[in-house]
Amino acid sequence: MATQHKEIDEETLTNLLYLSRLSPESTDMETLKKQVDDIVGYFDILSKYDDSENPYDAYPRTEADKLRGDTVVEGLEISDVKKVSENFMDGYFQVPKVLGEGA
Repeated sequence: MATQHKEIDEETLTNLLYLSRLSPESTDMETLKKQVDDIVGYFDILSKYDDSENPYDAYPRTEADKLRGDTVVEGLEISDVKKVSENFMDGYFQVPKVLGEGA
């Protein structure tokens, strides 16, 4: 895709690397810059389409009587839940940490 838009500058690319937790040493900067420029180009293409009519037309309408009914069903017994994982204590599962120290 040929880029006819304003290309991304070095400062913005550095900020994107920081936000995505990438280091310039571990990334091919030329390839990454071209990919980011292409993505910005896609937004330029999308911005040509008029979306000023009614922003709520994109969402389907749902009437309350067409929603499913609230039916109470029996849940799992704690003894069955404990069988799923050995890391179950006080009604909770222990899961691996997903956020790093900087978050």
